[in-house]
Amino acid sequence: MSQNNSSNNLVAPNSRGALEQLKYEVAQELGITLSPDGYQGNKTSYENGSIGGYITKRLVTLAEQQLAGQFK
Repeated sequence: MSQNNSSNNLVAPNSRGALEQLKYEVAQELGITLSPDGYQGNKTSYENGSIGGYITKRLVTLAEQQLAGQFK
């Protein structure tokens, strides 16, 4: 039995595909090429951090828009 000790567990596991697609879209916008096999160890901390930061910014924007729609 495999145990995942990562603290990055998804609240909605079915969102994994959408998040993966978002990662590639953000990387492309930033001009960063991601490895198709998922290994990103050859990227700088700055590159990986930029991707993560932009993903977070976009997810926050989506959540704000969704919340604003609920309270019109």
